[in-house]
Amino acid sequence: MSRTRPRSRFRTLALALTLLVTPAVGLVAPAGPAAAAPAPTVDEPAPLPPLGWNSWNTFYCNINEQMIRQSADAMVSSGMAAAGYQYVVVDDCWMQDTRDAAGNLRANTSRFPSGMKALGDYIHSKGLKFGIYHAPREKTCDQYFGNRPGTSSNGYETRDAQLFASWGVDYVKHDWCDPRGTVQEQAALFKKFGDALKATGRPIVYSINPNSAHTNTAPTYSGWGAFADMWRTSEDLKDAWSTGCPPSDHWCFVGITEALDIIEPMREWTRPGQYNDPDMLMVGVRNTLTPTENRAHMSMWAMLSAPLIAGNDMRNMSADVRAVLTNREVLAIDQDPLVRQADRVRDDGDAEVWVKPLADGSAAVALLNRGNSARTISATLAEAGLPTRTSTFRDLWTGASGQTADRLTANVPAHGVVLYRVTTGGTPGEPTPTPTPQPTGATLVSAASGRCLDTPNSATANGTRPTIWDCHGGANQRWEATNAQLRVLGKCLDAPPSATAGTAVQLWDCNGGTNQQWTHQSDGTIRGVRSGLCLDVDRNLTANGTGVLLWHCSGAANQRWTRR
Repeated sequence: MSRTRPRSRFRTLALALTLLVTPAVGLVAPAGPAAAAPAPTVDEPAPLPPLGWNSWNTFYCNINEQMIRQSADAMVSSGMAAAGYQYVVVDDCWMQDTRDAAGNLRANTSRFPSGMKALGDYIHSKGLKFGIYHAPREKTCDQYFGNRPGTSSNGYETRDAQLFASWGVDYVKHDWCDPRGTVQEQAALFKKFGDALKATGRPIVYSINPNSAHTNTAPTYSGWGAFADMWRTSEDLKDAWSTGCPPSDHWCFVGITEALDIIEPMREWTRPGQYNDPDMLMVGVRNTLTPTENRAHMSMWAMLSAPLIAGNDMRNMSADVRAVLTNREVLAIDQDPLVRQADRVRDDGDAEVWVKPLADGSAAVALLNRGNSARTISATLAEAGLPTRTSTFRDLWTGASGQTADRLTANVPAHGVVLYRVTTGGTPGEPTPTPTPQPTGATLVSAASGRCLDTPNSATANGTRPTIWDCHGGANQRWEATNAQLRVLGKCLDAPPSATAGTAVQLWDCNGGTNQQWTHQSDGTIRGVRSGLCLDVDRNLTANGTGVLLWHCSGAANQRWTRR
């Protein structure tokens, strides 16, 4: 049965609420169409949408350090880490309800007897990153609904930020679980903690949610990106295709389709390092969603350039759920460096067409069927923002491909999507434009820091010494593996012929020598053929600019590398 869905009310509500909010210092009204998003800078903690896992959707408060460690193990063994997932986020219920005598937060010792730093160290030893939950007002959600004392960051911002940094925290989820507070008060408190995190000097992804148990204020304020990396756009997402939740009801969880309606008018706010967050993935959570719904859910979050934070039990994952979460071609749509949120270019009731431009000039096109029966959905190349010329398309779930000079048409199952990547060819009779060269190869990500093997300032002189740097996907971080060589910017990774343990690696003209040949071991290490030594991040340091050298192979985290 078709539903009555006055979609335009979401746009109207967002505009009306914005006009009702009196801008305070630092507040800005929602902007019109934005200029092209700036390229990500290396000092942003999340130049692309974060990929990870959070404990809440499946476990709620039933968490402990053994389960979190097992989940980190499963992120690696399942292939999710290799697909790009990095963050293991411990949600609510990790802390005691009171601070210690010095005013510090304390772990719940019955659940985390080894403490949070030890847990973070374990997560880091797996080449992953550590995330944690906090609250800005008075209480966490568990404390609020349990009517217990609160341990929020309010008044403790600097102390808590420094404590998190000392624990090695890489990601903070800051959750406003309180019906009180204007959007101005929310922005002020969120900013205060964001500033405290930045002041630690540690790159920490800052994820905020102004909507828990609160009127949905996120769509009314476009300034979240001034102090946060990502912001929730609605109340919690439920493991449901639709809940029928009206946007004004802050006690009502949203389904996948409601979340799409709320976030769509906010599309101009997403850009590199700043992300609309429609909430954590429900793929595989309690196995509520069907396989078709899982694929549609994953597709649409990728189309939104949304953070992809899984919420299933990774330790007990079906092959189908694993395949959805680790589909490299769909993940590439989410991680496209242009970082654009898709536009809903056509809405025919239950049939919708969403389009996302990509950095290489192609486009992702999603044909979405919100209805309860299969239907044929079609989109023209013009609707996709592409010239009307012969184009190649690929279905990112089935792998089927073809060509068209006019339109894309598919039979889409109920609650399903067909997701295409479309690349245009030349127009007959017209010269084919020369494409802008795109970086080739893959990044080499250090398991110890999550940073990439980098050629400083894209230098290519013989003797240039690579370092590690925040991953940004530029050509100076993309290494091609050819004939046992590792090439970047036309140069080869080279070990001086007489290299011993402690010798820095360098770039040099490719000559085919064994000192320029490398083997990738099953444990993630990269071993020099001539020296027999492994590519090692100096002294296990993690800061940008740390040198890379040869050292005796131990399999330690600073010797393990992942190709992405």
